[in-house]
Amino acid sequence: MPHIHRLSDLLVNQIAAGEVVERPASVLKEVLENAVDAGARAIEVQLEQGGVRRIRVADDGCGIARDELALALERHATSKITTLDDLEHVGTMGFRGEALAAIAAVARTSITSRAEGASHAWRIEAGREPEPAALDHGTVVDVADLYYNTPARRKFLKTESTEFAHCDDMFRRVALARPDIGLQLAHNGRVIHRLPPSPPAARVAALMGDDFLQHAREVQADAGILRLAGFASLPAYSRASRDAQYFFVNGRFVRDKLLAHAVREAYADILHGARHPAYVLFLELDPAGVDVNVHPAKIEVRFRESRAVHQFVFHAVRRTLAESGAGRAAEVSAPAATEIGRASCRERV
Repeated sequence: MPHIHRLSDLLVNQIAAGEVVERPASVLKEVLENAVDAGARAIEVQLEQGGVRRIRVADDGCGIARDELALALERHATSKITTLDDLEHVGTMGFRGEALAAIAAVARTSITSRAEGASHAWRIEAGREPEPAALDHGTVVDVADLYYNTPARRKFLKTESTEFAHCDDMFRRVALARPDIGLQLAHNGRVIHRLPPSPPAARVAALMGDDFLQHAREVQADAGILRLAGFASLPAYSRASRDAQYFFVNGRFVRDKLLAHAVREAYADILHGARHPAYVLFLELDPAGVDVNVHPAKIEVRFRESRAVHQFVFHAVRRTLAESGAGRAAEVSAPAATEIGRASCRERV
């Protein structure tokens, strides 16, 4: 048996990158979420070769101080949580403190940032000391040559068009979640999306199409501790795939079987065969009621009162469809807050 030994920091980060950095879209997700958490009001994304050659994200957020730049590239270094209580009430998109370190371990990564009140900007590359740089405000993260030092992983990447499609979808998720932020996406020098800050409906129309909005109904439900808003399509706008389904929990895009099942059940009587509804839905609840720390990429969540959440979403969507004339005339009113509470108590028992 070989002797037990400690892994090098570089190898540890490269292993972690396998969980966090699956493809260019994974890098884009982490960097975009950092920009949102920094309070950015405008974000510009530039991609080259589907993001494999380069991902450059510039924001006008609060910036990073010179003394914290090197720390930002270390594992488990974050400004977003300090205690376990912070983790249980996390309200930011990122919090694990692993993403930038993992990205820097498998790509040529640099950060240029100017903190608020700083006389000038600073630039750092992984493994080097910060040096003065020119930047008016905010932060620019430049990630080039993904997996240049781990060619075995690079072989698993798909074609340029496929990788760009994943990046485009990731961009859309952030753009749908934050219509108050102006965002721009360019690929190989060509602007794909230019989205000024706008009301939620206008942002949905810009990304999902006017046709979707014309064939969708607005969802609005409030049970005191739970709130659901967004748009759900009528059966006539059904699709052959699930590519137009976006569900957000406290502003975070998630793929959750419980939520997907609740919506699917709401359509059960009016949508048949292999057709799928289209929707953009936003669920808001107390952060303490949902665990977002169950997946390295933070795309899965766990609800404390899962049955209550399922029933609330199911009734809210079903009622909306019935009021539009798409559903049957059955009783589909959303349960009152007291009913949600009773369901929660039953689940705890």
